Amino acid sequence: MNFQALADFNLVARYEGFGKASRSSGRSKASLSRHVAELEENLRVRLLERVDRSFRLTEEGKNLYNRTAGLLGEVSDAAQELTEGRGKPRGRLRVSAPVTFGNTAIGRLAAEFAVQYPEVQLEVTVEDHAVDLIEDGYDVVIRVNPKPDDGLVGRCFFRDRLAVVAAPSLTFPTATSGSDALPSVPAVVGIGMPENSSWTICSGEITHTIHRHAVLRLPNPIIIRDAALAGIGAAVLARQFIEDDIAKGRLICWGEVPERSVEIWILHSSRRLVSSKVAAFVRFVCDAYVDKEVGLNGLPVPL
Repeated sequence: MNFQALADFNLVARYEGFGKASRSSGRSKASLSRHVAELEENLRVRLLERVDRSFRLTEEGKNLYNRTAGLLGEVSDAAQELTEGRGKPRGRLRVSAPVTFGNTAIGRLAAEFAVQYPEVQLEVTVEDHAVDLIEDGYDVVIRVNPKPDDGLVGRCFFRDRLAVVAAPSLTFPTATSGSDALPSVPAVVGIGMPENSSWTICSGEITHTIHRHAVLRLPNPIIIRDAALAGIGAAVLARQFIEDDIAKGRLICWGEVPERSVEIWILHSSRRLVSSKVAAFVRFVCDAYVDKEVGLNGLPVPL
C-alpha cells in the first residue's frame, strides 16, 4: 500500500472534500484525487462517493479512516517532533469525557490548557458511553470507575466518597415495630441498576442497612441529584458533588456508603507511543487535581 496515498485519503476525508484538503495542505487537487483513486484501485473498494459537488465516504471509507487516522497522526507528530528536536505539543487532540465531568469541569480545564498550549487544537466530546480510542479516533478518555482494560494505561486523578442523600421532605426510614424486614425507601438510581437492593450506611459510629426500591432510573449524577432535590427519592452521590446542597439544607446526608467510592481516571492507549500532546494533557489534568491524586507517582498504571 502506498503510504502517501493513504495519507492523502485521510487528508481528504478529514476536510470532507478535495478543495478544502488542497487549500489546507497546499497539495494540488489533481494529486490528491490521483492518490485516492490509486488507493481505491489497490484495495479494490470504493472509498468516496463523488456526485457533482457532493462528497461522502462510503462505509468502507469510513472504516478505513477511523482505523488509520489516529495512527497517521502519530507518525506525523513523531516526525515533526524529531525534526524540531524538542517535542513541543502541537496538533489535534481528541478527548472524550463523561457528561457530569464535562458539564462541571472540562470547560475550565480546556480553556486553561488552550492558553498554556496554543499549538494544540483540543477537541472534546461529552458522552457517557465508553468510546473505543482506536476505532473512534480518540487520543485520551476520561472515565469514572473504569473497568480493567489491558489496552489502556493512565492515572487516577480524583477520588471521592459516596453518600446517601435525600431532600428534607423525605424522612429516614425506620423499621416497623415487631417486623424483621429492613426499612425501605424510594430511590433514584442509575440506568441498569437493579429494581431492589440495599444500602449499608455509616453515620459516625452507627451503621444502618436499609432496603431501597427504584422509582426512577436516570443516566448521570447531575440528573439524579436534580431528582433527589425534588424529593422523589434518596440517591447515592459523590460527596464533593453535593456538599453545597448539604450546606444549604437542600439535601440531608443520611450517611456514607463505606464499600464504594468514585474514581476518575485519565486514560490513553497502551498500544500507541505517547505523543507530547497526550503527555502534556495527562500531566495538565493531574496537576489541576493534585490535591485529589491517589499517589501513582506520575507513572502510567495499567488498569
